[in-house]
Amino acid sequence: MAPQRFHEQFDQIQRSMPDVPLALGPDDASEFIYEKGVVLARDGRDAVLVEETVRTHFTEATGLTGDHVRRDSPETNRSGITRIKVGDPGHGDRRGDRAVTHALRAMSEREGRAGHRLVSRNHVVSIAVNSCPGDEPVPAALSQGTNPAPAETGHDSDTAVGVLVVDNGLTHDHSLVPLLAHVEGDLHGTETDGAGNLLQYVGHGTFIAGVLAAVAPNTDITVRNTLNDAGAILESELGEKLFEAVADGWPDLISLSAGTSNGRSDGLLGMDAFMQELRAHGTLLIAAAGNNASASPFWPAAYADLPEYQDVVLSVGALRGDGEFGACFSNHGSWVKVYAPGERLTSALTGFDAPVPYLYQHSTYEACRFGFTYVCTCQSPSHVGVLSEDGTPAKPDQVMFEGYAHWSGTSFATPVVAGLVAAHMTANKETDPRAARQQLLATNTQFAEVRGAHVPALRPAGWRPVPVVQRPVGA
Repeated sequence: MAPQRFHEQFDQIQRSMPDVPLALGPDDASEFIYEKGVVLARDGRDAVLVEETVRTHFTEATGLTGDHVRRDSPETNRSGITRIKVGDPGHGDRRGDRAVTHALRAMSEREGRAGHRLVSRNHVVSIAVNSCPGDEPVPAALSQGTNPAPAETGHDSDTAVGVLVVDNGLTHDHSLVPLLAHVEGDLHGTETDGAGNLLQYVGHGTFIAGVLAAVAPNTDITVRNTLNDAGAILESELGEKLFEAVADGWPDLISLSAGTSNGRSDGLLGMDAFMQELRAHGTLLIAAAGNNASASPFWPAAYADLPEYQDVVLSVGALRGDGEFGACFSNHGSWVKVYAPGERLTSALTGFDAPVPYLYQHSTYEACRFGFTYVCTCQSPSHVGVLSEDGTPAKPDQVMFEGYAHWSGTSFATPVVAGLVAAHMTANKETDPRAARQQLLATNTQFAEVRGAHVPALRPAGWRPVPVVQRPVGA
């Protein structure tokens, strides 16, 4: 991972959350972003225990003070999580938070005796994963159509599969796209900056809805703008927002192209209550495996590897353009249960009411930042960005979007799989999405190679492979 790129994206998320001081963790390893000065605990006895233990530890320790330790949220929440302030969030810089680190240490012995986690950082959950997207959208000609191409099945309101897309909302003119006729939900809100340029990640939710609708036309898709702070949300808020998203009824499928690593193998404390309630309903959660080329568990996708959630969560990695191997950016490992096309897909980014300019946000890279030898989406097409490294031209490249875009990431492999599950339900008159998942994977005969491993792959009939170009030796 290129540190500069990560820090640039950290800055953008920090700007979108100006009242929430953030830090990198652990120990500036750039594996995740978390809130400074705060830890999380389960409501009730755990919260009381954490508050009292941390305050006592800080009072007795040299260089620490228990004056800041206090509850920072109501005693009970739908998410089941209490925020506990443990230090001054203005102290220190992005390289970590001493108060949070010591609060976690103060609870380590107690956690050992309890046999389960009692305290957690408050992680940032993001559609950009570790704040490094696979790439950024590239304008695509309307005449080329979408990739995957729309399946030739119709929409039946009586049998349509309900899909909830938890993302950053819809562009204001999405309804002008015929493919999105059965898509509704929240609008993104502010879409452009003061100069009229499309903001980063605007269109992400619209793009995902388009991919899903192309693979499975017999769906009723609802897109929420849960992740509307540069595609990010605090872990402490995510559980509550997920409960709000299902308040009017649990859908058949939830497609979630966001998450975070946390250096652990037991999930996110902030999602614990939602995940437990998810088990009690028939909904299937389909989650992106992440874009930082790592084998470390990435949540919530990695719940698919926990015995109690194996039939509840399906984790999705991305295949490169030819569909034969894993994309350079895709997370991987045994916890990723299936892979689908996720590189250079084509879908709707906006509607068609007017062209929209976009300034590239990232620096130009001459080689794949993950060490791959093919011309990957990290480096091609290359653009000068507004956050470019020193020495590049001051004026960034500007492109115009007129509706469609090429985009890459596990974000977009996820709705491919959600669409295939929904299409299987329609074709087989299957009303149980978890049973459909099991049937789909059991009958699948497609495979790909990811980091030397032979893995299940799902490729929709309407998907067209994109030729892969190898970088010349020595380049």
